Amino acid sequence: MNESFLLVGIVTAVVLVVAALTIAYLVAPKSFNSQKGEPYECGIPTRGNSWLPFKVGYYLFAILFLMFDVEAVFLFPWAVVTRTLGMQGVAMVSFFIVILALGLAYAWKKGALEWK
Repeated sequence: MNESFLLVGIVTAVVLVVAALTIAYLVAPKSFNSQKGEPYECGIPTRGNSWLPFKVGYYLFAILFLMFDVEAVFLFPWAVVTRTLGMQGVAMVSFFIVILALGLAYAWKKGALEWK
């Protein structure tokens, strides 16, 4: 019985995706212009190569932001049920925050937060 539900789900997903792609292909406006393939930056034609390397600091800063942002989001469900968890819940969240602080201290020590 479960196999039939799985098969129906897979077939439904494939049919819906193919239908959506087909409808998008048929309805989408089609205009062929040589300027559509040109790279632009804020409406100004680029000079030279558009693929320039960027500093790793941007990447590291973004990853650190996402990491701490997602971990901060994990604190919201705890805040909602904090009264029902008791001291065990407080201890677990304290442990979680200590791990966050250690990660922040490590990133700070390695110089990942310095903008050079």
